[in-house]
Formats: sequence, C-alpha cells, structure tokens
Amino acid sequence: MGIFSNILAKLGFGSDKVDATAQAAPATETAAAAPAAPVVKAISVVDVVAHMEALAKAHAEKLNWKVSIVDLMKLLGLDSSLAARKALAVELGCPAEKMGDSAQMNMWLHKTVLQKLADNGGNIPADLL
Repeated sequence: MGIFSNILAKLGFGSDKVDATAQAAPATETAAAAPAAPVVKAISVVDVVAHMEALAKAHAEKLNWKVSIVDLMKLLGLDSSLAARKALAVELGCPAEKMGDSAQMNMWLHKTVLQKLADNGGNIPADLL
C-alpha cells in the first residue's frame, strides 16, 4: 500500500463502495435468472477539513495542516520524515526539478495531496486548492 493510500485510509476514504448484501441472490430467484449485479454506491464525500480540524484540536502540538505537508502527515499519524515525503512525491509524480529543493517539493506535495483528496471525493475548499 502506498503512502497516499494510507492518507486516504486515515481520512476514511474508500469504505463501503460495494454493498455486500446486494451481491447475494434473492431467495425467489430461479436458476435461469441472471444473478443480481453488485450495487455500487456513489462516492461518499469526506469532509477533510472537519476531520483534520478534529485531529488538530486533539493533538498536543499546534500543527498547521492547511499549509504544511509535514503537519498534515503528523496529524494523520504518518511518517513525515524527508525520506517519507520524497517517497510520496515520487508516488504522486513530482517533477524532477522540484525534488532537489525540499521547500519546493513540500509546497508541490501539499497542493497535490489536497487536490488528489478532492479528486477522490474529499470536500476541500477552493482556497486550499
């Protein structure tokens, strides 16, 4: 599992996509009838801001996840070391010219993580994107 997958999981993305009960054939179904297709639920919107603010409130350290990828990762209980951030940057396709400058990589990474959260159904305000 990649680092971004861990971020999604920590925020509650991807749970309940398929309703397992819909996959079972009804008792009245005959042998000739086609089995029921699984019911795929719509992507549920995850309120990322509310989730992160709740984590920030409960955290002993004052962390500004809205501007810092390090703080965002710390709040989620993930490794925020330079090596972990570089691995995440590679995973998300950071341009090579930004990889050599940790400040530029961090800014790109923060913006990209928030955009990808939005792309996956996260409710991210426009001012953070």
